[in-house]
Amino acid sequence: MGVDLGDLVPHRKITLDELSSKTFAVDAYNALYQFLAIIRGPTGAPLMDRQGRVTSHLSGLLYRTTNLAERRIRLVYVFDGVPPALKETEIKRRRAVKEEATVKYEAAVSRGEVEEAKKYAQATASLKDMMVEDAQRLLEYIGVPYVQAPSEGEAQAAYMAARGDVSAAVSQDYDSLLFGATRLVRNLAISGRRKLPMRQAYVQVDPEIIELVATLESLGLTREQLIDLGILIGTDFNPDGFKGIGPKTALKLLRESGNIENVAQKNPNVKPPTNLNRIRQIFLKPEVTSHYTLRWKEPQTEELVRFLCGERDFNEERVRTAVERAKSAIAKDSGKQTLESFFHT
Repeated sequence: MGVDLGDLVPHRKITLDELSSKTFAVDAYNALYQFLAIIRGPTGAPLMDRQGRVTSHLSGLLYRTTNLAERRIRLVYVFDGVPPALKETEIKRRRAVKEEATVKYEAAVSRGEVEEAKKYAQATASLKDMMVEDAQRLLEYIGVPYVQAPSEGEAQAAYMAARGDVSAAVSQDYDSLLFGATRLVRNLAISGRRKLPMRQAYVQVDPEIIELVATLESLGLTREQLIDLGILIGTDFNPDGFKGIGPKTALKLLRESGNIENVAQKNPNVKPPTNLNRIRQIFLKPEVTSHYTLRWKEPQTEELVRFLCGERDFNEERVRTAVERAKSAIAKDSGKQTLESFFHT
């Protein structure tokens, strides 16, 4: 779900050229779910190999990563670990949404209603353990590092940005700001079009950056108050939020009262959850690790071809071309020295 801060935080549109020569920590699950949702066939079914194994996420991961590498944008992917116990309600809600969408999708397919099926297809996306393993295997072959977070991948990416190990966290969700990411980049892709969920329509999107300091200054809040703002609206750890309180009302209340406890004293209908401080601590002191190495290596092209083409039925020419274009663009910038600096920073 993610916290609904889109209408409150200051966004600044940027170009991919502004991100060149920088490194970004990508919320891997967030990205893989995007690929599973949007990379689909004519009836809305995900791409699959001959054995029926889903490959949409591998296609998106390969081509987005190499396309951005061609623009000299380095990525490191951060994978989720064990979710906090308080996320269980949100996980169950998401599962129920997928199950309902799957039923409606399959019914539409059986009736031959292709457009109706496409409408529900995106919401059926589900990430299995084997798919995550395949994604990590692909990253190893193309020489891109990944970090296994102990808990929330988004928290780990935010931690890496706050430490200065990467320029920004990359996610579509605004939770990164609550986790303390100094910068958040959204819409990091070559294409400027994105399909709207549950609709056969596309919108123009541009990469954008959101600065934590600028956000706090614009809203007139501290980071702790920003977290309370998220809790009032609803987070993955209290998905229902507070009844009748939307983003603008929550901001107004916090500016007037300072924190949720004071809001509750002035508004009898606002009842803080008993686990309020536990939710705060998930954002203020998330479970993260500092034991990671960010090292890019030259792609193992033949191993990648054996995996994607030999095992997952990808087109060999397209795979080789994607990898070679990325390598050539890096080398062309300043010769072999640049290639080495890109892969061995």
